[in-house]
Amino acid sequence: MIPDQAPPQPPDPVRDLAWGADRARRFADRAVDLWQELLERLPSLPVASSWTKEQVAAGVGRPIPEEPLSDDELFEYLREVVFDWSMYPGHPRFMAYISGAGTVPGAPADLLAAGQNMNAGGWRLAPSATEIELALIRWFAQEFGLPESAGGLMVSGGAMANFIALKAARDMKASWDVRIKGLLAGPPLRLYASQEVHVVTDRAADMLGLGIDAVRKIPVDDYYRIRMDLLQEAIQEDRQAGLNPFAVVASAGTVATGAIDPLSKIADLCQEEGLWYHVDAAYGGPAVLADDLRPLFAGIERANSIAFDPHKWLYTPHSGGCVLVKEASDLVMSFAALAAYVYEDKELSGHGTDLGMMGPQFSRGFQAFKVWVSLLAHGRSAYARRISHDAELARYMGASVEARPEFELSTPPALSICCFRYVPDGLADSPDSEEYINRLNQRLMTDIQLDGRAYCSNAVLEGRFVLRACIVNFRTEAEDVDALLDVAAELGSKLDAELRPEPLRASAR
Repeated sequence: MIPDQAPPQPPDPVRDLAWGADRARRFADRAVDLWQELLERLPSLPVASSWTKEQVAAGVGRPIPEEPLSDDELFEYLREVVFDWSMYPGHPRFMAYISGAGTVPGAPADLLAAGQNMNAGGWRLAPSATEIELALIRWFAQEFGLPESAGGLMVSGGAMANFIALKAARDMKASWDVRIKGLLAGPPLRLYASQEVHVVTDRAADMLGLGIDAVRKIPVDDYYRIRMDLLQEAIQEDRQAGLNPFAVVASAGTVATGAIDPLSKIADLCQEEGLWYHVDAAYGGPAVLADDLRPLFAGIERANSIAFDPHKWLYTPHSGGCVLVKEASDLVMSFAALAAYVYEDKELSGHGTDLGMMGPQFSRGFQAFKVWVSLLAHGRSAYARRISHDAELARYMGASVEARPEFELSTPPALSICCFRYVPDGLADSPDSEEYINRLNQRLMTDIQLDGRAYCSNAVLEGRFVLRACIVNFRTEAEDVDALLDVAAELGSKLDAELRPEPLRASAR
């Protein structure tokens, strides 16, 4: 210190944001009260309402105040958000898309994870989070039949899980150091998937710099599974053209119908051709827990990588995907990057794996916790029973569709998906009615969603627009399936009376 200079004075404390434990508890208690009320009222609420974007924006938008809202004001607002402006994927009659209901234990687990606020990118910043995630990954790998060398990560969802797997595939199977030299240093890379593959494969190819055209889409058979003969032909054609095939993406539960590609045959082909074998099991993967469904996935244990989403058929809260690789070291080879500011002597510290070196994120939330706590709270057997039950409900729905003359089953139910369409009396055998039936079902799906008593989505199968119910909801039971069909029949009849063209009316007389 310079002689005769006054010592520096500390600034006054600023504690506006530093709520004490009692204040935090009072706030959290009121939030839990809202959650409890939501759980109690959920079955009686509409799945969704017919708001417009202007109505929702006006309902939930608020100017940020200069001074804080009182708790009463804030919770009055939160009540409006929860009960007036939200839709409910956890509702027993939500059967659209592939979005789980959100396990009850997963919600407080997320609160605890947020309260700790560890960064699971580095072991020293998240020791318990890291070791729990590694334990969860080991358990998942074991359930899929992967070897002891397997590893992986919890990520945001299927898009990121597939991207990470395909980046590892690119880096391991390119014939040059693509991470250092880039894509232009070698021949164009190609990967293969069925026409039913999820769009995230296209996105991954785009983000990897390969271009969407690098994904060669292979036609499917009558059950929407990839045709092996055409897959093999495509690989040979590309080799002869000087291209570099590097991976096949097999679907284990397509988003439209739940179809599962011939996994063992694809494993054989990838082994023969020296290709990376990736399985997109974002939806279907957790079905390996169910004894009656597990045989459908024979061959998945031979995959180089698997992507699946616990927030789908493990029902956990959004968001949480998982990527598994047969060799954990492949992820390190594909993503490790040295940064001087994070130096650590691990021999001296005794610390463990930094998961930020195995994927694209350095900053990582504790996404594994809600999955881990849900599994601990419910146990494996409860999951196995419920997943099997979801599939049984889809088969029940298919049988119910076939028993009702106003519906047509589009394809046999697969996993927990049932696709069907409303076909009014007199039009089923009319060659001129297809365009109208498509238009009618398009309108019907929208009207079902706006009606709110039940909620389904759609698929397009060989040019036919069909209604699609996907059951990945532990609250859904047979009466909810019946309710969806009843609502579809009621609204479909009204729409047909309104929309049917006169020529089709005359032909049905």
